[in-house]
Amino acid sequence: MKWTKEALEYMNNVPFFVREKAKGKVEEWARQKGVEEITMNEVMEARGKMTARDPDAPPPSRPRIAVVRCDIVSEVCPGVGCLNSFNRRTRHFARYGPDAELIGFFTCGGCSGRRVSRLVEKLLPYDLTHVHLSSCMLLEGNYPRCPFKEQIKKTIQAKGVEVVEGTHH
Repeated sequence: MKWTKEALEYMNNVPFFVREKAKGKVEEWARQKGVEEITMNEVMEARGKMTARDPDAPPPSRPRIAVVRCDIVSEVCPGVGCLNSFNRRTRHFARYGPDAELIGFFTCGGCSGRRVSRLVEKLLPYDLTHVHLSSCMLLEGNYPRCPFKEQIKKTIQAKGVEVVEGTHH
């Protein structure tokens, strides 16, 4: 099956001992959809479907939240604005009551958001319900807007987790 260069490069991030099996699963997914060329869209969609939360499982009893932020910005930002906004339930966290819990705070892993899928998968057993895209990924000005935002959102949503755009701005 034909692959785009970007999709093949992404697959190089998969550990070598499962890479061929993962590629086979992506190709199987693409064939089922009638896709002739595998792009990043197919890779991320297949990955999301293979690791998604069981839709028949009972919903978590309370909001369990993670924040994903820009890897580049994390070099100069300790995350105080995001954490303060969550602790005070302001701005994009105002929708949650006192029972909401912050269970993850991580970076995307660099452009393309290569780390997001893995870390969201790790949080699913802890009943992750929402992932906030940090304000630094969305704003223009001091930091560039994330060019992979839509791809990252789709990856998270494919796992059955709600995405909220924004934290403290």
